[in-house]
Amino acid sequence: MERRALGATGLRVTPLGVGGGALASMPETFGYAVPEAQALATIRAVFASPINFLDTAAAYGDGESERRIGLVLRERGGLPPGVVLSTKADRNLQTGEYSGDQIKRSIERSLRLLGVDHLQIVFLHDPEHTTFDNVMGRGGPLHVLQSYQSGGVIDHLGVAGGPADLLIRYVETKAFSAVVTHNRYTLLNRSASPLIARANELGVAVMNAAPYGSGILAKGPEAYPRYAYQDAAESVVERAHQMAALCKRYGVPLAAAALQFSLRDPRIVSTIVGVSRPERVTETLALAARPIPDELWSQLDQFAEWTADPEGSRWAPSGRTP
Repeated sequence: MERRALGATGLRVTPLGVGGGALASMPETFGYAVPEAQALATIRAVFASPINFLDTAAAYGDGESERRIGLVLRERGGLPPGVVLSTKADRNLQTGEYSGDQIKRSIERSLRLLGVDHLQIVFLHDPEHTTFDNVMGRGGPLHVLQSYQSGGVIDHLGVAGGPADLLIRYVETKAFSAVVTHNRYTLLNRSASPLIARANELGVAVMNAAPYGSGILAKGPEAYPRYAYQDAAESVVERAHQMAALCKRYGVPLAAAALQFSLRDPRIVSTIVGVSRPERVTETLALAARPIPDELWSQLDQFAEWTADPEGSRWAPSGRTP
């Protein structure tokens, strides 16, 4: 599998990456549990595959994803050569604290759980849970991340979150080398389009996560009528049904179209897909290689939502949870 430049970082990643959220076992988010042995086998399968990019976060299972990845790293004697591992610095999930001190605690715990002495790239995670001024202020989250970077503990910084307009604001600070958007650039929802365009203008690498909309475009709307980790609106389920029917007429799995919609966009450096079973790694690679007729794409576009944020009702105008 080819490897693409991750912006100006000097890192090179495969167009397909693996997300570590489900590996933490988060049934309240994904609707199913993942036993530790299953997660460890999945991580081993990722490292044995052509995929060289694994993305996790301190918030995934409140450290459990990092802990499980760390177990496999220890049994291998460290990160496999050529593999890029990213994590995300997070707020305190119990108290909501999103201070510079909390970011320091988050980074120190990530280092300990992963069993590494430095991190290739760390994303400021879910800044919608605080304010822009808090993040950017002296002694705040960004200042702390930059201090770890200047000290050689972190190589590169990124920002990852939900609301696209908020992420544009962070991208425009030029403090971040990469940005991760999720659930907002899929077959069903294209609301991250302005973010992707702006990031490309500024030379910030774009990583697109959750191309299946957290599952509806992988399992199908009948089996999984949820989008962005919540019950999907009736209109979203209906549009997913229309897309599934259209794909069926072309003999194309809906999941293959959903994955390749992101993979075929040259503005996206890597598409991050959550996997929770070892066999899902090879299945995902097969979906990425499935032939899809060119004429299908324009027909699918007619069912897309282009502007509405799929989680818009969750965020107050200030960017904080109501």
